[in-house]
Amino acid sequence: MAPFLYHTYRKRHFLFLFSVFILSQSLPPMALTNPLSPPSSCTKGPGPVIPVTPLLSFLVRVQETALQTYGKSNFDPKHYVDLSLKSNLSTTVEAFDKLPKTENGSVSVKDFEGFIGKYFNDAGDDVVYAEPVDFVPEPHGFLPKVENPEVRGWALEVHALWKNFSRKVSSSVLHHPELHTLLPLPRPVIIPGSRFTEVYYWDSYWVIRGLLASKMYETAKAIVTNLIFMLDTYGHVLNGARAYYTNRSQPPLLSAMVYEIYNRTGDVEFVKKSLPPLIKEYRYWNSDIHELIIRDAEQCNHFLNRYYAMWNKPRPESSTIDEELASKFLNDSEKQQFYRELASTAESGWDFSTRWMRNSSDFTTLSTTTILPVDLNIFILRMELDIAFLAKTVGENAITEDFLRASQKRQKAFSAIFWNENMGQWLDYWLNNGADCEEPQTWKAENQNQKVFASNFVPLWIDLFNSGLLCAAGIATSLTNSGQQWDFPNGWAPLQHMIVEGLSKSASMEARTVAKDIAERWIKTNYVAYKKTGAMHEKYDVEKCGEFGGGGEYTPQTGFGWSNGVVLAFLEEFGWPKDKKIDCD
Repeated sequence: MAPFLYHTYRKRHFLFLFSVFILSQSLPPMALTNPLSPPSSCTKGPGPVIPVTPLLSFLVRVQETALQTYGKSNFDPKHYVDLSLKSNLSTTVEAFDKLPKTENGSVSVKDFEGFIGKYFNDAGDDVVYAEPVDFVPEPHGFLPKVENPEVRGWALEVHALWKNFSRKVSSSVLHHPELHTLLPLPRPVIIPGSRFTEVYYWDSYWVIRGLLASKMYETAKAIVTNLIFMLDTYGHVLNGARAYYTNRSQPPLLSAMVYEIYNRTGDVEFVKKSLPPLIKEYRYWNSDIHELIIRDAEQCNHFLNRYYAMWNKPRPESSTIDEELASKFLNDSEKQQFYRELASTAESGWDFSTRWMRNSSDFTTLSTTTILPVDLNIFILRMELDIAFLAKTVGENAITEDFLRASQKRQKAFSAIFWNENMGQWLDYWLNNGADCEEPQTWKAENQNQKVFASNFVPLWIDLFNSGLLCAAGIATSLTNSGQQWDFPNGWAPLQHMIVEGLSKSASMEARTVAKDIAERWIKTNYVAYKKTGAMHEKYDVEKCGEFGGGGEYTPQTGFGWSNGVVLAFLEEFGWPKDKKIDCD
C-alpha cells in the first residue's frame, strides 16, 4: 500500500486534529473566573512528594518480610499493600514486631502465615459484588452490524463480563477507611480483573466505550463520578483507587469520557456537573511540575507538558522490586531521582518501555521526567477542545473562547516541536539535562526521539503500514523486544483503538480500509485467544494470532476491562458479516 505523504500545514493539521479524535470533545458550564491559569515556571529543587499513610508504611514492611520469608518465586508485592486490617493499626504493628525473626529479618512461614491470617483480611476482600443497575443479557439494539452468529455469541459473552467485574467498596471501607488502602469511592466500579481489584484512571476510558456499546449508561456515569471524587479529594485523578496511587495520575482522559457519555445520552446536567472538575484537572496538568517551555527555531515559546510523579521513594506496590533496581546507585539523591522516574513512568501508563530509557539496554536510565511525550500533549489538546465544545453546549461562551485559544497555541507547538518532516511522524522530545529551570529550552532537532513507537501515531496515520508496527494480529507497541510489557511484540487495546478510530474518521477511503483491517486483526486475535483460554487478556502478542502477551513486572492478567471495551467498540463500529470467518487462517 502506498504511504500517505502530507507536506502542507493544512494536511498535517488535519491529521493532527484527527489523532486528537480519541478524546472526543467534552464539557459544561460554570461561570469560573479565568479558567486558564497563567503560564507557570518549571519546578526548582527536589520536587514535591505526597506523604504516605501510617498503614501504607507498615504494609511495605510486611511486604519486605514476605519477600524474605517466601523468596522471589511467585511473589507479588502488590498483594501485601492491598491487605486490610481486622483491627486497629497499633495492635497489628505491635504483634508484627513481636514475631520471632532470624538475623536476616525473615520470619518462619508458619509464624508469618499465622500472623497474616489473624490480623488481616485477604487482598480483594474490601470490594464486594455490585449488581449493575442497567445490565440486561442482550440490550435492545446491541451491535446491529454483527451478523455472524458465532461472533455475536462471543460478543454477548464479553458483554456479560461487565457483571463479573462490577464491584463496590465494602461497608468497612466506608466506615473504617483507616483500615484499608482501598479508597472509599461513592459509586460502583468496573475493575480490570485478576490482581487489579480497584478502578484505574485511563483504563476507564475504554471500559466506558465498551459500556456504551452495551447500553450501560448509568454504569459509565458512575465511573466518571468516582474519578471526579478522586479529583475533588486529592486535587487530581489518581492512577488508581488505592492510597499508594495518590502521588501520581495517569493519561488524562476524563474529558473524553464525559464527552462520549454526553454524545450517547445528551445528558446536559451530567455535563454541567462535570465541567468544573474538568477545568480543575486541566489546571493540574498545566501546573509547574508538568509544564515546561520550549523555544522553537523562530524564537517562539511553547508551553508543553510532561509526566512528573510527586514521589521519590520506592513505589509501595512494587517496593521490593524498586529497591533492588536502585541498588546500583551509590547515593541517596540518585536513588530518589530514579524512584521519581519509576513513578512518573507509571503515571504515563506505559510501565515499562524502552521509550523512556536513554539507554534501551539499561533499565536504570529511565528519564521520563525529561521527555515531552507526543501522546500526553495530544490528550491535553483533546482536553482543551473537549472543554471548549461542552462549555459551548451549556452556554459558557467565555470558557469556550479561552480553551479554543489554548488549543490553537498547542496545535502550533505540535508543528514546531514534535513534527518530523522526514519521518512523517510526531516524535517525543527529549529535554536537555537540567530541565527543572525557569528559562525556556531551545528546540534542537537531535532531541527528537527518532525510534518508532505506537505513540508516534496517536496523532496520525502517516506511513503506519510501512513503520514495521503493523503485525499479523495488530499494532505492536514498539520495534524493540526488550522484555518490558510496553514493547514489542505486545499489542495493547488502547493503542489499537486510538489509531483505528483516527483512521476510520478520515476522509480517505484508503485510511478507512486500513482501520477496518487493523480492527479485524485485533478482533480475531481476541476471539481465538478467548476460545483457547476461556478469558480475555490484558495484552496480546501481535506476531501470533490468538496468543496473549507477556513481559514486565507481573504475570499476564486476564479479565480484562479495556480489552473487553475495545472489542465491543470495534464490533459496534465495524460489525462482522454473516459469512465471514473469524479464525487465524
